[in-house]
Order: sequence, then structure tokens, then C-alpha cells
Amino acid sequence: MDLADFHFIRGYYLLLLIPILVLWWRIRPRPMADTKLPSGIAPHLAEALLLGKEENRRIQPIDVALIITALVTLAASGPTWSRAPNPLIADTAPLVIALNVTDSMESSDLAPSRLDRARFKISDLITERAGARTALIAYAGTPHRVAPLTEDANILRPLLEGLTPAVMPKDGDAAADALALAQSILDDSDSPGAILFVLDDLDPSQEAGLSSSSSDIFFLTMLPDGGRIAQLDNIPNASVVAFSDDDRDINQLMRRIQSAYTAALDDDDRLDWQDKGWILAWPAAVLSLLWFRKGWVIRWAVLVLIALPSSGARAEGWRDWFFTPDQQGQIAMNQKRFGDAAEMFEDPYHRGYAYLRDGQYEKASSVFSTLGTPEAAFAEGMARIRNREYRPAISAFETALERRPDWPEAQHNLDLSKAILDYVETTREQSDTGEEAGIGADDTVFDNDAARGSDTTVQAPKDGPQSLSADQWISMIDTDMQDFLRNRFLLEIQEQTE
Repeated sequence: MDLADFHFIRGYYLLLLIPILVLWWRIRPRPMADTKLPSGIAPHLAEALLLGKEENRRIQPIDVALIITALVTLAASGPTWSRAPNPLIADTAPLVIALNVTDSMESSDLAPSRLDRARFKISDLITERAGARTALIAYAGTPHRVAPLTEDANILRPLLEGLTPAVMPKDGDAAADALALAQSILDDSDSPGAILFVLDDLDPSQEAGLSSSSSDIFFLTMLPDGGRIAQLDNIPNASVVAFSDDDRDINQLMRRIQSAYTAALDDDDRLDWQDKGWILAWPAAVLSLLWFRKGWVIRWAVLVLIALPSSGARAEGWRDWFFTPDQQGQIAMNQKRFGDAAEMFEDPYHRGYAYLRDGQYEKASSVFSTLGTPEAAFAEGMARIRNREYRPAISAFETALERRPDWPEAQHNLDLSKAILDYVETTREQSDTGEEAGIGADDTVFDNDAARGSDTTVQAPKDGPQSLSADQWISMIDTDMQDFLRNRFLLEIQEQTE
């Protein structure tokens, strides 16, 4: 928390503290002057005969009412010190994982091998980051992008399993080049990201290259007994986490990556401030329970109502007293109750994103289509392409590019949508019924009278497999994953030398 960023989003609510204090001062009983004890009566009995003496010493109900109303007023004012993630991108940082795939990683001092344990750790990290975008790079003497940023763990895992030193074209340590490749992947992202190296050694010649990164770099060292890599101590701002047999290393990485992501968001003036008022609502709720004590009256509740902002909250129940609809929606999002969150959010961006995360793509696209920003058009395209509405998706991505030219991610998704549409239409033309292409009963299909019943070969789009969606691309691979990766990496090396 940076105190320099602390402020109130709705500071005008603080003006309510003035009438609250005035009412408290006017209503609170005044202390009674000391009264002389009557003579001829035992002192302990005389004390009991004096009315109001006890009231001078104890806290009055109005005092607690003042504290509650002050807390609720402060909560309604929206205290904040950090920015909220872009709801159209992700609530966690995009992460590029660079895995060192060298002979030393096959050492068995971490059973069954360092590389196997690294795969397990990466798989666990992907699971913990469910819904967040992750890319994978493999490097030895040369770096290679194994998978682009994706939210689908099922795409990453089979590729991860195929990575062995045998598939790498060159021996060596090209960590600096891997960093440059990872940085280029993050440069195309709309939100600040992080880079994680999973390695067991670092060539000293790579230190200078790793020291020049503009992104946060984290290192998971795959060495037994918490061993350290001395070269990492020479890299400024390197965040090193040692391997552990349990989940401590993964949890530590998650905290550090998220902390760095939050700090990076604070420097982005395009993002909204995150309302932290809900933190003050909890002590106010606890103090309100004191009203059930004997002798405490409910009439002071009117002071609490004064401090509550008027709101069209759609969520029901006691939460409406302490949380705005958007705050309730964010709590539901944190609990991965995306459908409930969508019904609670008033902010259209957050509501559309919740629908998107819940798989209600039609509702998500409907919400985003009413907004006039490039981010909304981009999100509409994402929702429509996931709903297999390829033509509307193309239109949405074109709109996003009109509103923000030279947007690499929008251009990439536009090309991808066109390639998928071309692939689907080509398949339809060469199919009798269209069932294998996933064509519904109400879809228009093309006749194939000239070759009905004959064997047909379906050609992929001219741009090659990279034009297909990631899951289609993986499904087309009918050879051993290691052979596929080896041939692909060799082809990349050949193209670079030409």
C-alpha cells in the first residue's frame, strides 16, 4: 500500500460527518454534576439512590451509533489506494513462463528428474492461475515460443509434456534471448505482465541481458535443498523462489506476481481506482450487533440511515447496507461465482466480463455491443468467437481496430477469425451434411452433388496451422508431440538463418 495514492473516490460523502457529529453532540446525555450523598444512609445504599451516576461512566448507545455511522460514511466515500484490473482483460497478470530445457534438467537429484518436477510445478501454477493468460517458452541454445498467451490450460499441458532436451535444436543457455522473446509476447498485451524463468543454472554471459528487462522477472530454481544460483544475485530486482516439495513455492510466486501486477496497475492512469470501502463495512456490522444489548435502543439506527448512500442495488439482503452492487459483484467474482456476479454488477464492463467468464457469451456480447470503446468491441469479438459467431466476431474486431488502429491483439484475432471462418466454409463445401464440421440444423450448407459419397480431403487455410484457433491447431497434430516440437523448432531455426 502506497500512502501517497490514498484518497477517497466519493469524497463528498465525507460532508455527512458534519451533521452526524452535530446530532451526536445534541442528543448525547450530558454528564450529571456530582451530587452530595444523603446523610444517615449507608454509602453503598446512597450510591444506588443517585440516578444517572452510572450514565456518566459508561459508553452510551449514541456513542456506538456515532462510530457505526462514521465507519459507514467512510466506506461510502470509497477509500482507495490501488487501481482495479481491466475487467476486459484479466484480473491477474499475463505470465510468460520460460523453461530451461537442457541436459542438466534431467538430473535425478529431484526425483524423478528436475525437468519432470519443473513440469509439475508449471502445471500447478497454471491451475492456480485458472482464467489468466499464460504463454510458454522453451530454451536451451535457442529460445522457442511453445504456446502464445492463452487461458486454456488444456492447450499448454500436452505441449509441456513434449519438452525434453532431445527436441531442442541447439545446446547451450540463451536465457537473454528467451527474455527478449518473452518481452515481445508481453508487448502485445494490454496489461502489464510478468516473466517466470524455471531453471537450474544460468550462464554468467547471460547476466547482462537479463538485467535490462522492462518487465518483472521471477525465477524458480529447480535445485535440491533450496539451492541457489549465484548468478541470480547479480541481476537487479530479481525475485528468486527456491523449489519446495510442497506448494510453498507456488504460493510465494503467486503472491509476488500479483503484488508486482498491482504495483504496475497503479501507474496506469487509464484504469479505475479500486473501491476498498467494504473493509470498513465489517467492523460497522460487528458493532451494530451491540444494539441487541439490554438497554440499547433501536432509535439511533436513523443516524446510520443518514450515512447510507442511495443506490439502485439489485442484490438483496443485509449486504445492501454495507456493500455497493459493484462491491458485491467483485466479491462474487473473487469466489468464482461469475453468474451471480454478472447479476450484481452495475458497471457494464464488469457485468459483461462476468458473463464472459461464466460462459454466457450471448449476454456478454450483447452488453459489450452497447459500449463505444475499443476495449468493448474487442471483448464483444472474444465473446462472439467463443460462441462460434465468426462473422459478427470479425465485425467486432474490425470495429475495435477502427477505434484503435495498430492494435496487435485485435489484428491477430481478426486474422484468426477470418481463418476459422474460411476453414469452416471450406469444410462445409466439401461435406454432404456438415455434421463433422459442427454445423447446426438451421445452418446453410453447400451441396456436394458432384462428389457425393466420395473420399474428400479437407485442406487447411493457406496461412497454415497458426491461423487456426489454438485448440483446433493442437487437434490437427496426429504425430508424437516430441517429433512435432523438434520439427517445428528446427524449422524456426532454418527460417531465421535464411
